[in-house]
Amino acid sequence: MNVWIAIGVTVLGCYAVKLAGLLVPAGALERPVVKRLAALLPVALLAALTAQQTFADGQTLVLDARAAGLGAAAVALLLRAPFLVVVAAAVVVTAGVRALGA
Repeated sequence: MNVWIAIGVTVLGCYAVKLAGLLVPAGALERPVVKRLAALLPVALLAALTAQQTFADGQTLVLDARAAGLGAAAVALLLRAPFLVVVAAAVVVTAGVRALGA
């Protein structure tokens, strides 16, 4: 029964967040600070998620093949490679480092 309570609370929370977003006055959304924040927030959240998934394993900080793959992707981005090349570079380097046993 606890699972259904959690599902119900989640449903109500999602509905409340959506309702709060709809109740925000249009004038507040047109402010330059709000527009800039709305443009930068998804990038910051994605960067934080990437860092957390790359460098964390539970409660410990790790440096393994995932970090090498992220580094390869960063180099490919600096060289202005297309997105698929960036992903392929990250995959190949990560797999290579794992195959070598690091």
